[in-house]
Amino acid sequence: MNLRNLLISLLSLAAAAPAPGQADAPPGTDTRATRLDPVVVTDQLDETRGLIQPSLGATSFIMDQQQILNLPQGADAPFSQVLLRAPGVAEDSAANGDLHVRGEHANLQYRINDVLLPEGISGFGLELDPRFVKSMQLITGSLPAQYGFRTAGIVDIQTKTGGFDKGGDVSLYGGSYDTLRPSLEVGGSEGGLSYFTDMSHDHNALGIENPTSGASAVHDVTEQYKAFAYLSYILDRTSRMTFMGSASISTFQVPDTPGLPAGTSPDGAPWLPVAFDSSRLNENQNEQNYFGIATYQKSSGDLNYQLSAFARESSVHFTPDPVGDLYFNGVASNVRRTLYSAGVEGDGSLELGAGHTLRAGFSVLDESVDARAVTTVFPVDENGDPSGGQFSITDNGTLNGVFAGSYVQDEWRITPGLTLNAGARLDRFSSPFDSEGQLSPRVNLIFEPTASTTIHAGYARYFTPPPVENVPGSTVAEFDGTSNASPSGVDDPVRAERSDYLDAGFTQKIGNHLQVGLDGYYKKAKNQLDDGLFGQTLILSAFNYARGEVYGLEFTGSYSDGPFSAYLNLAHSVAKGEDWNSAQFLFDPADRAYVRSHWIFLDHDQALSGSFGASYVWRESRGETRAYVDAIYGTGLRTDATARDGTTIPNGGTVPAYYSVSIGGERTFKGRGHGVWKVRLDIVNLTDRSYEIRDGSGVGVNAAQFGMRRGVFESASYSF
Repeated sequence: MNLRNLLISLLSLAAAAPAPGQADAPPGTDTRATRLDPVVVTDQLDETRGLIQPSLGATSFIMDQQQILNLPQGADAPFSQVLLRAPGVAEDSAANGDLHVRGEHANLQYRINDVLLPEGISGFGLELDPRFVKSMQLITGSLPAQYGFRTAGIVDIQTKTGGFDKGGDVSLYGGSYDTLRPSLEVGGSEGGLSYFTDMSHDHNALGIENPTSGASAVHDVTEQYKAFAYLSYILDRTSRMTFMGSASISTFQVPDTPGLPAGTSPDGAPWLPVAFDSSRLNENQNEQNYFGIATYQKSSGDLNYQLSAFARESSVHFTPDPVGDLYFNGVASNVRRTLYSAGVEGDGSLELGAGHTLRAGFSVLDESVDARAVTTVFPVDENGDPSGGQFSITDNGTLNGVFAGSYVQDEWRITPGLTLNAGARLDRFSSPFDSEGQLSPRVNLIFEPTASTTIHAGYARYFTPPPVENVPGSTVAEFDGTSNASPSGVDDPVRAERSDYLDAGFTQKIGNHLQVGLDGYYKKAKNQLDDGLFGQTLILSAFNYARGEVYGLEFTGSYSDGPFSAYLNLAHSVAKGEDWNSAQFLFDPADRAYVRSHWIFLDHDQALSGSFGASYVWRESRGETRAYVDAIYGTGLRTDATARDGTTIPNGGTVPAYYSVSIGGERTFKGRGHGVWKVRLDIVNLTDRSYEIRDGSGVGVNAAQFGMRRGVFESASYSF
């Protein structure tokens, strides 16, 4: 049985698990030996798990269930929109990478209940659903030694478990853009067993951002099915086994831009005698993701540790319009990539006394990519004009990469207000295109001069291998003399990025309700990694800048006083690179000549990003009413610019600055028995502002993208 079928079976079993009180022991069975207090034991084990991998010295932004409800669309929002409210996060189109943290393209690491989630193939639909999130934090800055490989940010998710989330919830969400999203979650416990499962189906007509400024997109329907399950069994008061599994299947229509002029293939080509209407293009993408994680956790006196095994299957399949793509682009590519991942991870902590806590761990991840492509092209003459009929080129291949890392670090509590966390990682990456490793020191100092002031400073050496699934295939020569020929034949291999990272900042509590923080960072990189969309397909390709530099400043503020809460995040960022030194065939020769001797902004650089939110909750005996306002702001991502002498400066300009304001409210009231009803209204982009995320130019940008216009959404749910 493959991973996909196994996970679907386990998720089905979890959904059918008995509610508390429904599972009876067989006659004559004595269950007293296994009847622990699961809530107390689970709480203790959760606490000791947090001691194994603390984020000492790093910058952490935490969001819980209540804060998620104060965001547009609440728990029904895409996971990326929840992350967008964290400091230092810039919005991008789904087709170009979705989000950027501290001037980085992707390079995010996701962890669920402190276990690494192997990365999947980038695409439009994150399989993660905010509904199963109990709390979430984004960890950035100078990371402790337990975090390796993907280091722009650690998205650490603590899930609902059933032990504290007994019962269930059925919900129906819908509204603008033909949106309809039913969902179901069920959780409970019986003896030492706890379970939680979440399932949803999302249908809407705005699956990918609109390439035009209009209110609705042409050919943009998406169907998304997601399921998540958590199972935990307490072996005794010091140990437990857990299983987490997820399955998601998503289909996307790629939106059309009406009125496009003829492209590579002009009107009157022998094989296409009539013009093709660009609003009738029929490109589609299918994405599937499955993962399973099994973990054993043990606490024995001063020793705490956990061992995990995980596996994942992730695939993306782009299907072109076989006629229209040839007409406009001169190429029609049917591309499928499947990523298979499996690995193990172990982490532990040991209290040594005298203010020292020793932590150590390891991880090994094996990834294999199966890439299959059938590309239809036609021959061209020396002027690039069609010289014959269309034909297909088949290109199939596999690629493997192994990531291995280990670390050791010591938390030294020098005084009650001063802590030094120092350690090192040893990482190794092996693949047919790149094999290298690095020893990376890490050190963080945390100083608390008063109960209301925390100051931190740290240094980290990072080693970031390229994502195997995004490494371009070496097929440049196969397309020479065709309509899909590369601008050049230079194709140096993609390499691992090596960087030095400095971070310092402070947080200050002012009175009982207000907290502010300021954090600055600087990164200097060799072989700075980046990704982009090149050519027709919406699948990312990785490349390097020989040198990179990223720096910025973040301000955070939060206020909470009883029923009222508010937050404000502002971030300034600069991300630059010089000299493309890998996968050079992706780039125009003139642009490449310019970048070889000039620093340019990275395409995902945004000078200023901001988010703001405020909410108020009225509580009464029969329920509560919640109202919120939310806003995001950005000065705009990069686009090409033209110098006075007519030279094109890659990423030399920006799209216009933008903002989006949303409001909403939720009413909760008790039904008959123990049930609770909730009704909710969200108005996203209240002013119906049309704003551009991408204009179609810039390095690795192949289409324009606009933010969602005004949307009105309603939901009703019943908790039991």
